[in-house]
Amino acid sequence: MTSINYTINTKSKRKIYGIIGAFITLMVPFFLIYFDQNAHLETDQSLCPLKMLSGFPCPGCGMTKSLVYFYEGDVYKSLYFNIFGPLVVAFCVATIIVLSTELITNKEYFNQLLFNKKLAYGLAIFLASYHFIRIIYFIKNNSIDDILRQSIWR
Repeated sequence: MTSINYTINTKSKRKIYGIIGAFITLMVPFFLIYFDQNAHLETDQSLCPLKMLSGFPCPGCGMTKSLVYFYEGDVYKSLYFNIFGPLVVAFCVATIIVLSTELITNKEYFNQLLFNKKLAYGLAIFLASYHFIRIIYFIKNNSIDDILRQSIWR
């Protein structure tokens, strides 16, 4: 008598978790649009712990707002809130496609690209540079009172 093993190996679990994470990332802004929460997006307090404590944005601040405006077709506002918003959408869609294909075919396609140290360092330098410029503009455009008002210390 033969038995069928239905256990999922660790690599497959990671791929499934990656697909679920990318899907959730893409769906959260749709729920905000659906429940009409985007009317207060520009004025509501950020839920970022760093911004609540310090008043200064972290590199990921504005990502949800960026995704919401990208979905609504306002690319300029999307890029204003976070330049990585449209890139996150493209990355999540590509992640879902690639990981689903890898699960179906049992092959791995982009491991050499995804685990490339030069690419990782390049992205890290780009993110750090973007954040540094963003902080300079933030300080330039906001007074100390405005910064404190954006934190929990108002």
